[in-house]
Amino acid sequence: MQRRQLFQLAGAAALTTAFSTFSKKVEATGLSMPQGVSLPIKLNFNENSLGMSAKAKKAISDSLDIGFRYPDDQREELIGLIAKKFNLATNQISMGNGSSENIQAIVQALIIRAQKNNTPIQLVVPDPTFNYAELYAQALGISVVKVPLMADFSFDIKQLQQAAEQFKGETIFYLCNPNNPTAMITPATTLFDWINTAPAHHFFILDEAYAELVQNPDFKSGIELIKANKNNVAVTRTFSKLYGLAGYRIGYLLGTEEVVALAESCMSYDNTNLAGAVAAIASLQDPQFEQLSLATINASRQIVQKALTELGLKYVDSNANFIFHQIKGDVKTYQQRMKEHQIYVGREFLPIQGWNRLTLGTPQEMEVFVKTLKMFREKGWV
Repeated sequence: MQRRQLFQLAGAAALTTAFSTFSKKVEATGLSMPQGVSLPIKLNFNENSLGMSAKAKKAISDSLDIGFRYPDDQREELIGLIAKKFNLATNQISMGNGSSENIQAIVQALIIRAQKNNTPIQLVVPDPTFNYAELYAQALGISVVKVPLMADFSFDIKQLQQAAEQFKGETIFYLCNPNNPTAMITPATTLFDWINTAPAHHFFILDEAYAELVQNPDFKSGIELIKANKNNVAVTRTFSKLYGLAGYRIGYLLGTEEVVALAESCMSYDNTNLAGAVAAIASLQDPQFEQLSLATINASRQIVQKALTELGLKYVDSNANFIFHQIKGDVKTYQQRMKEHQIYVGREFLPIQGWNRLTLGTPQEMEVFVKTLKMFREKGWV
């Protein structure tokens, strides 16, 4: 579908305002504004519909002639760039096949260490949240304690703490910040105070997959705790969101030298692929694309939040590339109806009912979504 057809679908007046604001932000990057919409519109996984940097694409293409070589040099260069970005040492970084592997490795390593010491260990998580840590822990046979979110969808810190205090042994906390599926942050004053006063046998995995997208000044990265030499903190990050490299599986873990060595003990060998490594290197060297990616996500967020407000549908202020919002009706039915209009939206995240996680696509895609959502309202479906 071309932009001309998009105007016909969504209404020229509404689009003109949205694109005018967005275009001004994009112009500052010196890059071209994304054009057109392809169907179906995929808003069900937290991917970056903008795609990757043009420089990343070229780097992948240029790497084809050396695809028969192992990517040791490229991996080393990437680790060096990440270390420089965060002012850390290279031995404070562990590369992963997506940050999901980093989460798996540190969970497994902590469990093995506790078992070797004949120490009971558990995992404590907010509920709902990204569930990979939970799945890995269950596969290794340790108990998982789920603590429901507060009424405003924030973490129930007191209940999380109590779950650990009532357990005779070690506790792993998995904390996604911003949280998935709510896109809500836990303020640094709250989170850091908790971690700084926690006993050494409480370990914190801070999943910061969406950290580069945060708008709330109350957020601070757990990397500050690592620089303060906290040996019970690991931060995981990814190139899947801001940089649009989800398919190339490049993630990483940050920690003290001791924590990284522990995670590496359960990490697969040679887990960084050449295409992903050179794409990540090129992305880190392309600040204009970072600006474009942020401008795109921010513009899409404004489009959707404006529409939700107009329709009286509650939503959580987003600090990521998705919005958690209310649906006045059955979510599975809503999903199916959207799919029939070639729009794939997210699922329901129990135990929260009647809410949907919507990935933010390009501004053009979100205008089509808004048009469809308003049509659903007219039919009494939302």
